[in-house]
Amino acid sequence: MPHRKPQNLEIDNLDIQILSILMKNATTPYTEIAKELIVSGGTIHVRMKKLEEMGVIKGASLEVNPQKLGYDVTAFLGIFLEKGSQYNDAVAQLKKIPEIVELHYTTGSWSIFAKIVCHDTNHLREVLNEQIQSVSGIQRTETFISLEESIKRQISLD
Repeated sequence: MPHRKPQNLEIDNLDIQILSILMKNATTPYTEIAKELIVSGGTIHVRMKKLEEMGVIKGASLEVNPQKLGYDVTAFLGIFLEKGSQYNDAVAQLKKIPEIVELHYTTGSWSIFAKIVCHDTNHLREVLNEQIQSVSGIQRTETFISLEESIKRQISLD
């Protein structure tokens, strides 16, 4: 039996409205969204399922404030690899370091760009010296400490 694609893989205005509401507050109940958009709660549920199947929605998550949990330093790290072919192995090793919260394969000077959260500068130094620098394939790194996060948002659909 051939693999069937889900039906209705087009994103319409209602989908955009639903996403816009949930991107502002992911805890908004479907019934409240339905009331605001003058559709049934079942419609919202079906649309959300469709958007998940399409890969538009990657899941829901709880966002915590790292500073409130004692992580006072955010740093960005440009990572130079000895050879580009070492990327996959380096990423596999870097995934094991819990302080790395984002990792990007980039163009430009660095092969990898990472976001790291640490308790303080001593913790950051330990992570850099004892964990990241020991990853095979990493030639050197450049560290940038964030003094303030001025903007953090998702893409606007409005």
